[in-house]
Amino acid sequence: MAIASEVSVPWYRTLDKRHWKALLATNLGWMFDGYETFALILTLGVALRAMLDPSQYQQIPAYAGTVLAITLLGWGVGGMLGGVLADYIGRKRTMMLSILVYSLLTGLSAFAWNWLSFAVLRFLVGIAIGSEWATGASMTAEVWPDRARGKGAGLMQCGLGIGFFIASFLWLFVSPLGPDAWRYMYLIGILPALLTLWIRRGISESSLWEASHQRRRSALERQRSGAALDAGEHALTRFTLVDLFAEPEVRRRTVFAFLMSLTTTLGWWGISTWVPPYVGSVAAKVGLPAQQWASYAGMAYNFGAILGYAGLGFLADRYGRKPVTAVFFLMALLLTPVLFLWVQDPALLLVVAAINAFFSLGQYTWMPVWLPELFPTRMRATGMAFVFNMPRFIAFLGPLVAGTLIVHFGGYGPAACIVALIYILGLAAVPFLPETVGKPLPEKV
Repeated sequence: MAIASEVSVPWYRTLDKRHWKALLATNLGWMFDGYETFALILTLGVALRAMLDPSQYQQIPAYAGTVLAITLLGWGVGGMLGGVLADYIGRKRTMMLSILVYSLLTGLSAFAWNWLSFAVLRFLVGIAIGSEWATGASMTAEVWPDRARGKGAGLMQCGLGIGFFIASFLWLFVSPLGPDAWRYMYLIGILPALLTLWIRRGISESSLWEASHQRRRSALERQRSGAALDAGEHALTRFTLVDLFAEPEVRRRTVFAFLMSLTTTLGWWGISTWVPPYVGSVAAKVGLPAQQWASYAGMAYNFGAILGYAGLGFLADRYGRKPVTAVFFLMALLLTPVLFLWVQDPALLLVVAAINAFFSLGQYTWMPVWLPELFPTRMRATGMAFVFNMPRFIAFLGPLVAGTLIVHFGGYGPAACIVALIYILGLAAVPFLPETVGKPLPEKV
């Protein structure tokens, strides 16, 4: 009767200020990540044109692919560091450190003097940004109740799309400010550092992490004293990255989740990042201003993404993690040629971009929804960070390959459709993960 009564209550009435504050903090952290990332995508061509010799302009797509790849590589390094830190020093402390560092480094990007210095700074920014996601996603999952966890994850993930949208909106007004306009976008990126002041005072640490941390400390003390440890205590004494591959079931989940994450990540960096310049190029062919239409495309694309981020979370709570994630992979595959090959009218292209983004970007939410439910608390952030970030060590090739293909084929369409075949890998991996909808977060697997 108690369970039936709980289900009859609307999900949002089961939440209190603690839940909403945690969501707000993680959403804002991810929103600023999104602003910083999409500011790079919008300004990269302009920045490279300012830093390269005119004789190198024809190779700008290749240089852009290199900078994106280096940024992605930094995400992978920082993501792993951040995940491990979050399991050892706490979700709250790691999130504050990440936001502070990437804000300051983003500001420094405004002072790059050539493309190489810019690339180095982007690598360092990537390290800081990568460490934020697993921390915030872990905190949201551990604070929100089982019944609404998917919704909380979807609403958290919306922060990325909101950040993308803000960057696109600001670029409309900043881009006409002259050849240094791109530098102003990075100076604005310093502002998120102020968020750490509120997080420090207004957000509580995850109680699940605190309990796990206390058990870890007790197990380590018993180990140092020479006491015999049971299996659970022994697991707590292992380094979290080692622990991730010590048990067969956890190892199996990690491998298949990694393949799905590789699909989503390569799809984003190899396809989605090219949508604004592609739409701008189509608009330019009919005499419309390319930069302005690139901003329109960014806003349309990220409006669809925001709906997709939230939509996947709500749908996954209703229909399950497996079927919803599979549908998002399939639709992303089918809609890529529609966007890049079949539609040539700029206005209609904005509509198609929004629909495509609902699935191709919205699919990112499967990770904050599903991953926390696959790993025990003692290694949750490490496991999520590994799955979310390790694919970047492979997917960083996506921008390089796509940039080369664009130059080779003389257009965006064929390159995007070739890279989109990666969605087949994600579809194949989905059935191998357990369905976890409505279940409590695991303490052991």
